[in-house]
Amino acid sequence: MASLDKNKKKFGFKRIISSIYNSGNGLKAAYSSEQSMYIHLVVSIVLLAFSFYFNISVIEWMFVIGIIGLTLAIELINTAIESVVDLVTKDFHPLAKIAKDTASGAEFVLTITCFIISLIIFVPKIMELF
Repeated sequence: MASLDKNKKKFGFKRIISSIYNSGNGLKAAYSSEQSMYIHLVVSIVLLAFSFYFNISVIEWMFVIGIIGLTLAIELINTAIESVVDLVTKDFHPLAKIAKDTASGAEFVLTITCFIISLIIFVPKIMELF
């Protein structure tokens, strides 16, 4: 039990601030190194602009905020997985390829899902303009 006590993390305000700072560093690293993160950010801004312009309902806002958050979170997880795989091996390995490709595939599936949700919300509103 003594070894468990040594590894016990302390709780407190300084730890929360440190966690927020580290999270910010992670976001900055992802945005500066991943093109798809930047693309997701631009698309998110467009979706938010459409949401304000078309005065969407509360339920639609929940979907828009949800898909934006999920897409950005999955992109961050994909970036983390790719970074860990690159740290472990620079050589080609079939398992490393599977790890990177499946993480990217998860992001792709979510992106397509979010695109369809966006179409369902915004196409009828765009069509009303004509």
